[in-house]
Amino acid sequence: MNVQVATPPTIDLATIKARQQVAWGSGDYAIIGTTLQIVGEMLCEAVDLRSNQRVLDVAAGNGNATLAAARRFADVVSTDYVGSLLERARERAKADRLPIMFQEADAESLPFPDASFDVVLSTFGVMFTPNQEQAAKELLRVCRPGGKIGLANWTPGSFIGQLFKTIGKYVPPAPGMKSPALWGSKTHLETLFGPRASVVGESKNFAFRYKSPKHWVEMFRNYYGPVVKVFAAIDPEAREALEADLFALLDKFNIAQDGTLVAPSEYLETVVTKKS
Repeated sequence: MNVQVATPPTIDLATIKARQQVAWGSGDYAIIGTTLQIVGEMLCEAVDLRSNQRVLDVAAGNGNATLAAARRFADVVSTDYVGSLLERARERAKADRLPIMFQEADAESLPFPDASFDVVLSTFGVMFTPNQEQAAKELLRVCRPGGKIGLANWTPGSFIGQLFKTIGKYVPPAPGMKSPALWGSKTHLETLFGPRASVVGESKNFAFRYKSPKHWVEMFRNYYGPVVKVFAAIDPEAREALEADLFALLDKFNIAQDGTLVAPSEYLETVVTKKS
């Protein structure tokens, strides 16, 4: 009797990355992203950032960690593979009169020499790379021995972690793809970074504060790329079902009692130190 062994699905990482790039370039993530500024500020404190350090912000989006590091007089390079997001970050830097170098770059193939940065940062950015092992390898590579990698990543059970699980019911992720929320697990990060680094993680919460649950749905439906793309990809009946699921999720996490929305979302603030 012949026994057939199922082969794992081949993951087309290039196609997935291209689709992600389109998704994050749709809507206007900067409108949502700016509300998360405090996370970048706290992350710079967590890595004990110094003004004489060279800093790289990876998958920087509209520049929250970038601006936070530049406000501390560090020498900052800000990267993302979505040019429109970097343009928003440039606008913010100009308004604050902060000298920052911006460069389009793929987190899985950073165009910088080995050990060229004292500190590498990423807030809710590198966690979305398709090839998690390669992304972690690149973060380690460009960080000098003894340097620090500061990360802020949503946890699997968090509000945003559950948001991605909810939208995945309507547009499932590619077979074999690992959940971005795994980056919110200290155990997973220890596996990703391996014996060349030490990992220290602390659970934090960011509170999404909006005028009402309806206001949140409107904002994310219009401006948050992954949600924009999901609504565009499904039929009207499914859109109604997804909207109902989103309101149910908001009801679960909303702690406000006055009609507004205050939805805490857990994230893991992590400091990875590259061993000398």
